[in-house]
Amino acid sequence: MAVLTDYEVRRAARDSASRAYTTVEKALRDVRNTSRTSFDVFLSHAKLDAELVLGVKAILEGRGQTVYVDWIDDPHLDRSKVTPATADGLRQRMRQCTSLIYVYTRNATNSRWMPWELGYFDAYNGNVAVLPIAQSSSDGVYKGEEFVGLYPYVDVGTSVLWVHKSTHEYADFREWRGRSDKLRPAA
Repeated sequence: MAVLTDYEVRRAARDSASRAYTTVEKALRDVRNTSRTSFDVFLSHAKLDAELVLGVKAILEGRGQTVYVDWIDDPHLDRSKVTPATADGLRQRMRQCTSLIYVYTRNATNSRWMPWELGYFDAYNGNVAVLPIAQSSSDGVYKGEEFVGLYPYVDVGTSVLWVHKSTHEYADFREWRGRSDKLRPAA
């Protein structure tokens, strides 16, 4: 199974941005999203990956998921003035999500927040998966490194998301999100 490439995710971000606010309904939906109290996915990401994050959000939402991104849904959380209140706000938001997807890029290893979010969410409810983004299609086989390799990874199909523990154990994302031990052997 192939993982998403940097190019595919950036293209999704640009497509999403070009459609943004083309209708009043879209603008109203975006405003309503800021007041949501529950989400399917908390998107853990590196700040430097803003364009990729927009693409991942668009891809996940295109497959029926509601996605929390701190700087989109809580723009009042000022990343330049991080305080314990900021961390507490993120903790509260994580409790409003049924899963955490860790966007694994080259920049992820430089993030101070991502390991904290991963550890907190893993201890909180355990529904954690990694979404690797490869630099090119030739990098399309995911091999988790260090602590990230402990978690299953997300594979984006044409209409569904799959969570894989290995190439032989997988589950539909919605099923997995309901109970993370529901990975089944491949037929």
